[in-house]
Amino acid sequence: MKPDPALLIRGSGEVGSAIALALFRGGYRPVVQDDPAPATLRRGMAFSDALFDGRALLDGVPACRVDGLDDLRETVQAGQAIPVTALPVADLLAAQDWDVLVDARLRKRSVPEDQRGLAGLTIGLGPNFVAGGTVDIAIETSWEALGTIIRKGPTLPLRGEPRPIGGVGRDRNVYAMQGGVVQTTHHIGDLVSEGDVLGEIEGAPFIAPLPGLLRGLVRSGVRVDKGAKLAEIDPRGSTGHCFGVGERPARLAAEVLKLIGGDRQYPAD
Repeated sequence: MKPDPALLIRGSGEVGSAIALALFRGGYRPVVQDDPAPATLRRGMAFSDALFDGRALLDGVPACRVDGLDDLRETVQAGQAIPVTALPVADLLAAQDWDVLVDARLRKRSVPEDQRGLAGLTIGLGPNFVAGGTVDIAIETSWEALGTIIRKGPTLPLRGEPRPIGGVGRDRNVYAMQGGVVQTTHHIGDLVSEGDVLGEIEGAPFIAPLPGLLRGLVRSGVRVDKGAKLAEIDPRGSTGHCFGVGERPARLAAEVLKLIGGDRQYPAD
């Protein structure tokens, strides 16, 4: 890998953001790409809000939205913040050669396109990737094999059940009963009671299934499909975790950093 590789991260959710953060802290200058209005759930653990607000902060590191290729180059060169952009991937690929492309979108129920050849090294995280088939290297995201590097063959299929938090699994999540635009006045970190109205989609309310800390909430004004996660409640309440990098994203980010060359040493600024 050359000393200052061009790194493109697809996905501004908690995993893509943790990867970008680890790379940035490791002396690299990653670029994060996502849809213009991503339906990110755990926004307190991600850079996604930069696409709406212009800036976002994760564990003390800033990210900023960039809307044009010239601004993107300037932000990368300045090295003061992680650029997050909604520019189409095709435009980014046409604008320059990328040394590494990391697909961290975690679209668990869709089959990713073959991305080999789009960069010098392509890495895919999560179900449905095939090392040597759709990417060069795949990384497991399921807890039982978290961070396992696969150089040939598929990742594990989607297991279906989330890991329990505070003894609660799937029941802590709220799912969209219909597609439409989310409207809410709640915020990540709110303490809620069972039965509280968290928001609505096209006039249909969605309700807190249990008391606890609002760990995840799709941003108001974002359109979602039927079945999408709208909210997540941490039943541990005020002792729960809703801001900063989580354990699983941190471990995945560490594996990506090692793959790219995280043992580099940098002089102090």
